[in-house]
Amino acid sequence: MVARLGRRRLLGRGAAGFVLCLNGMALAQAPRPVRLLMLGDSITAAYGLARGEGLPAKLEAALRAKGHEVTVIDAGVSGDTTAGGRARLDWALAERPDAVIVALGGNDGLRGIEPRNSYSNLKGILDALKARNLPTLLAGMLAPPNLGADYGREFAEVFQTLARENPDIVFYPFLLEGVAGEAELNQPDRIHPNPRGVDEMVRRMVPAVETLLSKVRPA
Repeated sequence: MVARLGRRRLLGRGAAGFVLCLNGMALAQAPRPVRLLMLGDSITAAYGLARGEGLPAKLEAALRAKGHEVTVIDAGVSGDTTAGGRARLDWALAERPDAVIVALGGNDGLRGIEPRNSYSNLKGILDALKARNLPTLLAGMLAPPNLGADYGREFAEVFQTLARENPDIVFYPFLLEGVAGEAELNQPDRIHPNPRGVDEMVRRMVPAVETLLSKVRPA
C-alpha cells in the first residue's frame, strides 16, 4: 500500500511537472503584443476627452477586434509642433515600440510656421526612425484656410514630398479625413474631434494601420 501510494505521488508530481512545462512552453511561444507608438499632439493626446475616448485607445480596441495583438502607446503632447516632436523623439522611443505613427503638423499649420521648417523637423524624425528600422506611418495634415491658398499648398506639399522621398513608409494623407469641418464630429472649438469624430478617424485609419503592422518583424 505504501509503495503504491509512493508511486501515485511520483506519478502525480510528474504529471504536474509535465503540465507546468507545457504551460511554460506555451507562454514562451505566445507572441507579445506589437507596441505601436503614436507620436502626436492634442489629437492623439485625447484633448477634451476621457482617456478611453481618445484616438490611441479606440484605435487599439479596433485593431484588437480585428485580431491584431497590439498595444497603442500614446505619445501625444497637446500643443506640440513638429519641432517639439523631434526634440522628444528619443524620450518617446524609450517605450521600445515596434512601429510608429507620426501624427504631427497641426499646430505648425495653426501657427503659420514656415513649411520648410516643418519639412526639416519631420524629415529628421523619419530619418531617425529609419535608422532604427522602425516601420512608420506618416499622417498628413492640412493648414487652415485662413492662412491663404499659397501657404496651404506649400504646407500640404511637405507631407507629399516626404512620402515620395520615403517610399517604405505608409502614408495616410490627412489625419482628420472625414472629420475636419464637420460640426457634429468635433468639439465646440471645431478643431478637436469629439468621441464620434474619433470613431470616424479610427474607421478610416484602420486599413492603413494594418498595412503598417504587416511591416513589423516578428519578435
